[in-house]
Amino acid sequence: MDYKERIERAKAVLDSAEYLVIGGGAGISDAAGLHFSGKRFTDNFRPFIERYDFEDLYTSSFYSFKTEEERWAYWAKHISLNRYETPATELYLDLFKLAKRKNYFVITTNVDHQFYKAGFPAEKIFAVQGDYGFFQCAKGCHNKLYYNEDIVKEMIAQTADCKIPAELVPKCPVCDGLMEVNLRKDNYFVQDEAWYAASDCYTAFVQAIVDKRVVFLELGVGFNTPGIIRFPFEQMTYQNPNATLIRVNSHHPQGAKENIRQTISFSEDMAKMLAAL
Repeated sequence: MDYKERIERAKAVLDSAEYLVIGGGAGISDAAGLHFSGKRFTDNFRPFIERYDFEDLYTSSFYSFKTEEERWAYWAKHISLNRYETPATELYLDLFKLAKRKNYFVITTNVDHQFYKAGFPAEKIFAVQGDYGFFQCAKGCHNKLYYNEDIVKEMIAQTADCKIPAELVPKCPVCDGLMEVNLRKDNYFVQDEAWYAASDCYTAFVQAIVDKRVVFLELGVGFNTPGIIRFPFEQMTYQNPNATLIRVNSHHPQGAKENIRQTISFSEDMAKMLAAL
């Protein structure tokens, strides 16, 4: 089926659907222009690239810094660029225009807050993997998150020679230990009350649409954490004869063999595809 035919089929199933479930992975933010490599990376991280030989924002996130002052100088800029400096992108705004015509819910592994910025209300989003905008105790000693915009800006303002002053290194207010960005990377990831509430809302939503006319719109979800969105979307489509999976992925657009007839796959430019819809 050629591109135009797939677009028309996708339009038709979206028009007739009673419900819409959106799954957003790293590929949607990349398609929106929030690249982790290339010019966006080199323009913003030149001092860190020269000092640490960083190649991109993904691999640099795993770098073992010698001091907390160095680590937070890097992370302050990483958080600022991806969470605070970048406004809602056109792709996410187009997606919200499409979604708000339906009864929908969003599940995402992205931590850049783009869904919220584009107008999606918090009560319709389950951000499974955390949010750049919050700190937590590095050892998860208590179940609370701390909004970090002011301290991140202060860190950047006082960064010199790829370091922040020692007095700006964040400390846990409960155990006085180290703090960490609220990103799921180990067993200490904090799931606060808002996380559990969002999880419950998402679970209730998908349970209510088991036999309904529903479209699972999967955007940029690969095989990094397929058990969160990709595989469940395939399973829920397979179990519901009234469901359609629209999968948009430049590298892995194919659907599962069990429900290939219920899958519309796109490997083409995501921004243009969503605009066409």
